[in-house]
Amino acid sequence: MKKTAIVTGGSRGIGLAVAQSLLDEGYNVAITGRDKERLDDAVNHLVAGPEVEVMGIISDVRSLSDEQHVVSEVLRRWERLDVMIANAGVGHFANIRDLTPDQWSQVIDINLTGVYNSTKSSIEALIESKGYLITIASLAGTNFFPTGAAYNASKFGLVGFTQAVMLDVRQHGVKVSTIMPGSVSTYFNNRVPSEADAWKIQPEDIGQMVIDLLKMNPRTLPSKIEVRPSMPPKK
Repeated sequence: MKKTAIVTGGSRGIGLAVAQSLLDEGYNVAITGRDKERLDDAVNHLVAGPEVEVMGIISDVRSLSDEQHVVSEVLRRWERLDVMIANAGVGHFANIRDLTPDQWSQVIDINLTGVYNSTKSSIEALIESKGYLITIASLAGTNFFPTGAAYNASKFGLVGFTQAVMLDVRQHGVKVSTIMPGSVSTYFNNRVPSEADAWKIQPEDIGQMVIDLLKMNPRTLPSKIEVRPSMPPKK
């Protein structure tokens, strides 16, 4: 029986690249997102081999019931879940004097509570398969900066959450890692990637890192991985 994976926020950027990398490795993949049109486009964009399947499932990670529905659909169709990639994220950057309650709530609810919902919904299935949970955090989870109150709080929290979950479930045979990228060339925060972003980490680089983790000898667990561009522009 083929292994399966869920990628939250899988309709573009890092999530889309990770989904393609998993498909290339022979996983059946479900991607999730809130925008049906964007999700359908992503499913059509992804290249699945003749014996590999991909599906899109509408879900808002802020909703535990939505995430439970995603897992139940994967189990119904493929009868197992081996990998959960908790990737969905958002950023609002503002001085604390200007940061609104709605911006704060959205960042915390998606970047932190959303990962709790994805993890909570999938953990029993991952224990059953002795699978892998990978969260996509950020270097902002260890490096604070001006205008980063909400984003830093969410990513510092996500790093701590992931490491604690790792300790909770590793004796059940579940591996847990968090990937903490620096500058990535994506559409994050409404940015449009361009040739000027060639120096940045590319989404497919994160996809390759996910595959490398999945292929790691089971006795070894890289639990927290910081990733930086190798040659950023000089300031």
